[in-house]
Amino acid sequence: MAAKQVLLTKEGIHQLEAELENLKTIERNKVAEELKEARAQGDLSENAEYDAAKDRQAEIETRIVEIEKMLKNVIVINGEDEKTDAVRPGHTVKLYDATFDEEVIYKIVGSTEADPLNGKLSNESPVGSAIIGKQAGDTVRIDTDFGTEEYTILEITN
Repeated sequence: MAAKQVLLTKEGIHQLEAELENLKTIERNKVAEELKEARAQGDLSENAEYDAAKDRQAEIETRIVEIEKMLKNVIVINGEDEKTDAVRPGHTVKLYDATFDEEVIYKIVGSTEADPLNGKLSNESPVGSAIIGKQAGDTVRIDTDFGTEEYTILEITN
């Protein structure tokens, strides 16, 4: 089965690379030291510090593999190179949210770096997927558990 492609901005790639470097150089060394200290306490069968360190080591190694896999399958989204005739990943969009009678601005990103509270909306989210391919002036309606939400695309920028 082919690995899932991951959409990331250049900023998202840099953040993952920094996290990977931190995990490999700092966190691995910390947990190795914790394991060494826990082993020095003797009996490992009832050593909570040793068990906690082993769990942390497993978390670190799992995250390293996860990040390496993402970076291997990354597609860089760079709205700067895209026309702004329709919403695409990498674009920034200004929307009118009819539900709350307010304008909101989101950068459309891949799901890995989505953070709606900080203006980064996943292209796979209900709103993100509804506006992909739409043009300024288009209105979309999204059915949610709380009712129907309506957004009008006011502006698309790089």
